[in-house]
Amino acid sequence: MELQKDMITLNAQAATKTQAIRMAGQLLVDAGCVEPEYIDSMIARNSDVSTYMGNFVAIPHGTDEGKKFIKKTGISIVQVPMGVDFSADDSDEASVVTVVFGIAGLNNEHLSILSQIALFCSDINNVAKLADAQSEEEIINLLKEVE
Repeated sequence: MELQKDMITLNAQAATKTQAIRMAGQLLVDAGCVEPEYIDSMIARNSDVSTYMGNFVAIPHGTDEGKKFIKKTGISIVQVPMGVDFSADDSDEASVVTVVFGIAGLNNEHLSILSQIALFCSDINNVAKLADAQSEEEIINLLKEVE
């Protein structure tokens, strides 16, 4: 799966996890991967089960009901260097995220993408490189190692 420069936002600022998810979702919409309604299903999924993965990473994706809004598989990346809190509303534990991966997958294609990202981001040093990247190309090159 090819990462696109126009599906990466650098140095974003998000006040809330919902705002960060909307940013990631809008990149998927703008690239023609999903209908706008998919963003609401990404927010609903995060309300049901947190998409915070640990190591400063969140991977929001839609609910099963949201699958009908997917036109093609895509991945978006929103870099939030100052971090955004993804902790559950009833949790005291802070879950700060600096890299948000928005995922839309046709025919469960997103499952392999999710596992590749999770594996790459299990190394905190890799996450730090993504959070510190200064260009879209740098992020794409880092994630090429995943494929």
